[in-house]
Amino acid sequence: MVDVVQKSLLTGHENWVTCVAFSPNGETLASASDDQTIKLWNIATGSEQATLKGHADKVNHISFSKNGETLASASNDQTVKLWDLPTRQLKATLTGHTGQVYCVQFSPDAATVASGGHDACVHLWNTATGQLESTLKEHTSFIYALAFSRLGNSLASASFDRTIKLWDLASNSVKTTLPGTGSFAWSLEFSPDQQKLVAGCDTIQVWDLANQSLTCLRGHQDWIRSVTFSPDGTTLLTASHDKTAKLWDFTTGQEIATFRDGHAKHPGTVLDAAFSPDGQTVATAGSDHKVALWSVPRDTK
Repeated sequence: MVDVVQKSLLTGHENWVTCVAFSPNGETLASASDDQTIKLWNIATGSEQATLKGHADKVNHISFSKNGETLASASNDQTVKLWDLPTRQLKATLTGHTGQVYCVQFSPDAATVASGGHDACVHLWNTATGQLESTLKEHTSFIYALAFSRLGNSLASASFDRTIKLWDLASNSVKTTLPGTGSFAWSLEFSPDQQKLVAGCDTIQVWDLANQSLTCLRGHQDWIRSVTFSPDGTTLLTASHDKTAKLWDFTTGQEIATFRDGHAKHPGTVLDAAFSPDGQTVATAGSDHKVALWSVPRDTK
């Protein structure tokens, strides 16, 4: 195990911080909150750049476009919003969900935004026009997580119905439903080689997509809220209700480091964690209303 050093603590949200995302150039961090806002932070200085207001309820998830010029946000107000980051203005409000929207993801080419939520539907939106292109309806309960494959031709979705589905986006049909394990997933991420799908559940589930075999990484003491890979694909970052985030060697499945008690004197649930594009910094989002920035140990990058 290696030591992890906290770099700074970003304060300003007035409720739980639900999601964090680095811009593709690594200069800006976006954070979403139950306080109905999204904040943009300067990574170099730790200062707040802007607060994006427009949602009428909790903001659950955010996603950057590949060029970093647009941010998508999902909210309990049943909408997805697209924000123009150079001007920090609202570009579009996407309506069509009939319940809270829990997750949103840009496709790799940024031509499509996928969103999922309480209505058990995955909506696919055209980002240029803001129009709803298609709706995927095979799940029977809330959808908590989405992940595009690297080429953007497949989409994974995780639901409270205890299934994970893989969609062929050429036909908008389910090509695989992973066997239920009695647990639902809060988060999903494809491995860099696209051969595995990692899900954050009561354990860290690693599905081999070729044969649908499952292995689990154990170490957290409560639900895993987020899973994400380092830029080089060798390290897995997880965040948990157990008040920690962890780094894992994805090749061996061994735990490398634990981020704990990073949120000042009021540590709580770590709701999300993200790597910076250069792999040198991790951001964690807390139920204590704060965002913590950490230096990643050299041996793990």
